[in-house]
Parts: sequence; C-alpha cells; structure tokens
Amino acid sequence: MNDIRGRVWKFGDNINTDNMSPARYTFSINEVAKHCLEAVRPEFCQEARKGDIVLGGENFGTGSSRETAAAALKEMGIALVIAKSYARIFFRNCIDIGLPAVMGPGLYDSIDDGDIVRGSLTEGKITNESKNRTFRTEPLPQKMMAILEAGGLINYAIKEKW
Repeated sequence: MNDIRGRVWKFGDNINTDNMSPARYTFSINEVAKHCLEAVRPEFCQEARKGDIVLGGENFGTGSSRETAAAALKEMGIALVIAKSYARIFFRNCIDIGLPAVMGPGLYDSIDDGDIVRGSLTEGKITNESKNRTFRTEPLPQKMMAILEAGGLINYAIKEKW
C-alpha cells in the first residue's frame, strides 16, 4: 500500500464529483465506473487501467459529497489520487473507502499525462520516473495509513472492534 507506481491521467482544476459519478448511472458502482469522468475526458473511462494514477489540479472533487465519486475511481483500479488541493469531503471519502489520496501542490506542473510516477505515502515522496524528478508531499498520518491498509474505514472499524 505504501509504494505505488503507475501511469498518470492529468486533469485540471475544479473537477466535479458529478463528473466522476454521473447520476444517470447509479445502478451499481461497476456501472458508475464505466462512465467515470467521461464528460471531462471520454477516453479515461475506456482506457484507464488498474494501477493508474489520477493527477488533479486545484479543488479536485468539488461538488456533491457523493462517496460514489471516489468509489468509481477505486472500482476502475486507480491506485492513487494526487492533487494540488481537494474538496474536503472528497478527500475524506477517498481515505474512507481505501483509495490513497495525497496533496502535492508543487508538482502538478512537472508531471504530464502518461508520465510514470512512483509515490511513497509514508515518506511523503512522489517521483516522476519519466522525468527523473522527486517531489515532497505531506506524508499521510499514521491513522489514515492504517485505514488505507485495512481497505477503508469500515474494515478498519471492524479490525479495531469499534
């Protein structure tokens, strides 16, 4: 869970949860994932592969508090979400469902679509292997790492017998 490596899909600022989880496809999370972000980049939901990484700009995940937005990315196999900044609820939804998310405001302009990136969550390090550049991010707190390692908040609560 700590060391994640994948191909980057780069998105801009203010990407809305309504685009990640279109309301007309709420039949199942599998169906939502088939249409995730198709209004922003139609090829994403067709071409993204397990282990890929999403890079967002400012205020990534703005809009409604749909947990299905983060769940759709996880269902697609997205391994990590990196953004300049997040809408607070979207960030927590990622962690709560077991999808790693980190903030890296200084690295957005140094990573391009298709670059291969390696992220170390506990060290707070993101390396763009395509450009041989390493950046610092804020490491995730130990409690968030424990939630991610358990596979999400519900699994963590069961494990800890809350």
